Amino acid sequence: MKIKPGSRLFSAVCATEMIAIKAPATDAELTIGGATPVAAVADRDIAEGAADGFDGGAAMGKRYVDEAGTIELLCTKAGKGVPALAGELLQLKEAKALPSSD
Repeated sequence: MKIKPGSRLFSAVCATEMIAIKAPATDAELTIGGATPVAAVADRDIAEGAADGFDGGAAMGKRYVDEAGTIELLCTKAGKGVPALAGELLQLKEAKALPSSD
């Protein structure tokens, strides 16, 4: 699947929705809730549910990244599905510490 920054991604199996902030230059094997994202909300089958291991829940307003920093997704609607790239779950992006003002 080719992902571009700004692409909207809808989970096929739960209510999770994301926007790509940063995307790899090549095709990516991205899943949300264990299934390939769909192009529109109407294409969902929520009755199926997120796959085991990919059902930890995504938090709205949080950014998800891989260890290499090749992809960054912003969760715009919370759901049960968690994003993964090539089978590896994406991690919450940590906030950068602000410098102290002495």
